[in-house]
Amino acid sequence: MKSFGTLLKNELKLNIRNMNMVIFAVIMPFIILIILGFIYGTKPAAQGAAYTFMEQSFGALCCISICAGGLMGLPLVVSEYRERKILKRFQVTPVSPSKLLFVEFSIYIIYCTVSMLTLLPAAMLFWKIKIHGSFLLFLGSWLLTMISTLSIGLLVGGIAKNMKSASVIACILYFPMLIFSGATLPFEVMPVAMQKIIRTFPLTQGIQLMKAAFLGLPIENVLLPITVMSAVILICFGISVKCFKWE
Repeated sequence: MKSFGTLLKNELKLNIRNMNMVIFAVIMPFIILIILGFIYGTKPAAQGAAYTFMEQSFGALCCISICAGGLMGLPLVVSEYRERKILKRFQVTPVSPSKLLFVEFSIYIIYCTVSMLTLLPAAMLFWKIKIHGSFLLFLGSWLLTMISTLSIGLLVGGIAKNMKSASVIACILYFPMLIFSGATLPFEVMPVAMQKIIRTFPLTQGIQLMKAAFLGLPIENVLLPITVMSAVILICFGISVKCFKWE
């Protein structure tokens, strides 16, 4: 545990100095919250709706941070270490692949948590949003969404040969999920045919689950998103550790 803590502390310092994830995983979601707040304020999401647009969109806002960390930050950091032969140096130390990957994974959990702890109080204070459903269910769905998305990034970083290939794969995953999962464009305004396709995204399942938990809406088949995201976690973690390459 001491070696894990030391490695986490050092890697977190290096990551923060880089500033990329501070900007994209923490500052950017907060700026988007402010913009949406000034545009929509406390307006209802629809005529006669019991909740506001900000309340309807809060889960998606949280997922911008998750998407940035899991699909861009995490895979690029691990692949960059491989390309720069930093992982090769770790290979001659007691640090195992699983420990190294879990350290990097933990860093992005910290980013997502800081983002959540920034967004929720600000939204409650300035735009009077409130949780109409269960906070515990919302928190659980947020955790499941975060872990499943980060595990995808862990898989890409664990097996990508270099930073260039990791960047290509990350972009292919990041932009479709960010745009079409409901994190930016509302899922409900998309064509029915497109909705059927993007329901296969684990991030889409997570956002819908978070939205239902936050607003207190009924969930027709709660086992589907839980099963999809749990399967993604198990598969991605297993492959990333088993197929991990030091160089």
